[in-house]
Amino acid sequence: MNELLWYLSRATGVASIVLLTVVLVLGLVTSGRRRPTGESATVVMAVHRWLSLGASVFLLTHIATAIAETYVSIDLVSAVLPFTSGYEPLWVGFGTLAFDVLVAVVVTSLLRHRLAERTWRRVHLLSYALWPLAIVHGLALGTTGELLLRGTTLLCAVAGAVALAWRWSATHHDRERRLAVASQEWS
Repeated sequence: MNELLWYLSRATGVASIVLLTVVLVLGLVTSGRRRPTGESATVVMAVHRWLSLGASVFLLTHIATAIAETYVSIDLVSAVLPFTSGYEPLWVGFGTLAFDVLVAVVVTSLLRHRLAERTWRRVHLLSYALWPLAIVHGLALGTTGELLLRGTTLLCAVAGAVALAWRWSATHHDRERRLAVASQEWS
């Protein structure tokens, strides 16, 4: 039984990072200056939300199985309070931080209609920290002997980095006008 939990924990961890990466990429597409319009924007946003839910389910399963299996010592407190694990506290702590950020993003997204747009956006920007924390957690604690698992996490790291670079390199169509307005003195 413990071996089954170990495999399930690893499998759901890999599935979580793949889904988190796809969610990150879709979020970058819908938030950027190059965002889709019309029906395609609606479809991309719907897929982003549904995959976010899927990633959350896989992540909760990953955490539950990591706690339940007894090969390493990770307790419920360590799943919520970073850097308190008896097993690899730094690397488990990165995963815990990523989970804590995910909880904040999910809760504020569920309450979005009751929050100021600025509040929701600021909390949602924490996703830029969530994803690299999860990548580092996966690379540090992943099954090193399994090239497919390690390669999947590395591929997610590359895909996310490319998407982030694409998003940050985008410029507004009226960039020059924005710079001129920003450089004016305001009284």
